[in-house]
Amino acid sequence: MNQKPLISGIMIFFNPGKFIEEAIASVVDQTYDNWELLLVDDGSSDESTAIALEYAQKYPDKIRYLEHEGHQNRGMSATRNLGIRNAQGEYLAFLDSDDVWFPRKLEEQLAILEAHPSAALVFGPVQWWYSWTGEPEDLQRDFVTTFSFQPDILMQPPKFMARLLKKPTVTIVNSLVRRQVLDDAGGFEESFHGMFEDQAIFAKICLNKPIFIASACWYKWRQHPSSCCAVAAAGKEKHDQERLVFFEWLEEYMAQQGIKDGEVRRALGERLLPYRNPFLNRMLGRTRRLMYYLQELWKWTLRWTLPVFVRD
Repeated sequence: MNQKPLISGIMIFFNPGKFIEEAIASVVDQTYDNWELLLVDDGSSDESTAIALEYAQKYPDKIRYLEHEGHQNRGMSATRNLGIRNAQGEYLAFLDSDDVWFPRKLEEQLAILEAHPSAALVFGPVQWWYSWTGEPEDLQRDFVTTFSFQPDILMQPPKFMARLLKKPTVTIVNSLVRRQVLDDAGGFEESFHGMFEDQAIFAKICLNKPIFIASACWYKWRQHPSSCCAVAAAGKEKHDQERLVFFEWLEEYMAQQGIKDGEVRRALGERLLPYRNPFLNRMLGRTRRLMYYLQELWKWTLRWTLPVFVRD
């Protein structure tokens, strides 16, 4: 009998086309084998529904197909929650249907969580994946995100939230998270139908629980113009409004939880300032630029006026 903890992979999808096949294959090819994969359909109208059903039939002991009643489209949060409710695993891992896991993702992330029982989740940097096109101009564009601090650490709450607000490059999809932690957090916020639903659940966890930040990269984030993030970024005004909704939700959530950490509150205040006081934000921006230029001028002056041995 296999005593290893069961991991439930949850892949939600809405019209990803044939990208979904490569995503599923990256789960099937994992070096860790005690997993299940839930393919959760958010009302797709393309060939991805048939592809998902085919894989569920091919691997009936490993892969299951789920959908909302009447094949409805209910948004990413509700669809992820449907997967969570049906998951059997002690640990949960999320994968977007146009992205790919590296083969050792589950094995290595599980080992970290088992070695750090107080950690609610583990995550690492993400590879921005352009080279999937095979086009010569894209072959050298791939890069892996970097952290502005030393990784391979267990970070206590709520410190990481301030960093996440300053550089929001981490989401729940490149994590392995304990099922009980997600249950305790109440799952994904279904008031978020599109962007920032992953940021909201990540915020609820890292504000309240220790998290392990790894240096290894386990996730390839496919860059293409029809992705959810690319479409959102193209509609700047709507995207800015969705970002404001997230910041205001976070402000209310922190108040409800009694989280008064000064660094986190300052970081959130800086993100809210452009919306709540555009004039002051512009003045502060000009002041920062002026201070930068004065600092550079001061350095240049010292270089050319001080003796060489003092400069060195």
